[in-house]
Amino acid sequence: MTKRLPDFPWDTLADHAAKAREHPGGVVDLSVGTPVDDVPELIRHALAGVAEQPGYPTTHGFPRLREAVAGALARRHGVPGVDPAAVLPTIGSKELVAWLPTLLGVGPGDVVAIPALAYPTYEVGAKLAGASVVRLADGEPPPEGTRLVWLNSPSNPTGRVQGAAALARAVADARAVGAVVASDECYLALPWEAEPVSVLRDEVSGGSPDGLLAVHSLSKSSCLAGYRAGFVTGDPSLVAALLEVRKHAGMIVPRPVQAAMTAALEDDGHVAEQRERYRRRRAVLLPALRAAGFSVDHSEAGLYLWSTRGEDAWDTVGWLAERGILAAPGTFYGPTGDRHVRIALTATDERVAAAARRLAG
Repeated sequence: MTKRLPDFPWDTLADHAAKAREHPGGVVDLSVGTPVDDVPELIRHALAGVAEQPGYPTTHGFPRLREAVAGALARRHGVPGVDPAAVLPTIGSKELVAWLPTLLGVGPGDVVAIPALAYPTYEVGAKLAGASVVRLADGEPPPEGTRLVWLNSPSNPTGRVQGAAALARAVADARAVGAVVASDECYLALPWEAEPVSVLRDEVSGGSPDGLLAVHSLSKSSCLAGYRAGFVTGDPSLVAALLEVRKHAGMIVPRPVQAAMTAALEDDGHVAEQRERYRRRRAVLLPALRAAGFSVDHSEAGLYLWSTRGEDAWDTVGWLAERGILAAPGTFYGPTGDRHVRIALTATDERVAAAARRLAG
């Protein structure tokens, strides 16, 4: 099976990471979107509060958790009326992304359509299922035979936000060929220069969730990357089908994590605080990159600055590594990323300030 999978991208950064670590001030690792801030106390308290309970959790998620998801989607993202029965917690979002084609019965002879520049696991999931992959340019409809279409706004890696009209066209094009739409909305809570919208908003969905799945993660908004906390919702029949397979496969979110997720989804204050931390870091890095000769494209939302010096991406990675800064080459996300690097906002204030000084020096 592994022969049909690509090499794990970040393994290829090893030499540049070693170079960056040689900097006398230490490495500033901006190559991954790993949160560095503490998990909020109210979430840690909720996690510990059920640590003594010995019983199995439910694959579907406890009712209060599913109700918390529905409430958060209404308050935070303007998606009212989500049926808690059509909510399914997941072990982070990456495992769902990787296994969604298989869980949906996609297989050899089928097509999975992904953006031209995309989170690598979309392609990995298709390959695990034995399906073919096509990369779609902006506005390009999926071909016949497509069973699954991935949308991602705000985008990883580019931070690009697609408006409701563009997303609605993408949904209509997918429905026209009978494809399920999976919308990766992990960065929806991090707007900077544009307001992203969920695929479940009426102006995108046409007032119906049929054929639509919205995938969410609490890793970024609530610093829960280590907890592996995510969920999927949308078309009730699709969610029910996923639930049945996941019950058989033992894909269950642990009880303490379900409790932590519930606390995180019921509280909006810590999300706003975390968003402001990222906003401050962006306000330091963005002008520093531009002053150093970079152009920063898109990046209207999310955790990344999609940056270029007008040269091969790996040359830019090397230039940054000489200054003790590690970034991800755009080629990790697709062939058209060959002249960009993805620079994350996920470092401490001190490390971000150090990066800005090195870019200026």
